[in-house]
Amino acid sequence: MHGGVYAALLDSATGCAVQSALPVGMAYTSLDLTVKFLKRITAGTGRVRAIGTVVSRGRQTALAEARLIDAQERLLAHATSSCMLFPVPAD
Repeated sequence: MHGGVYAALLDSATGCAVQSALPVGMAYTSLDLTVKFLKRITAGTGRVRAIGTVVSRGRQTALAEARLIDAQERLLAHATSSCMLFPVPAD
């Protein structure tokens, strides 16, 4: 599997983790994403899943991490992401 697919899954997991920790009226955008590839993914790997967690959240930024694991709970890749937090403009 291309590394960009790993990155997209992990970016989505970190972003969803941050979004779930924000109050209504707040949004985020990614500032950076650092991915570490640990094992290859092939057709024989089977299903994989990405699990995101917020590590810390301040008023203006949040830090999240995500793990990409296979069905046997083996770590395939992991990532960290810094996100900028901001209020959603009123319509």
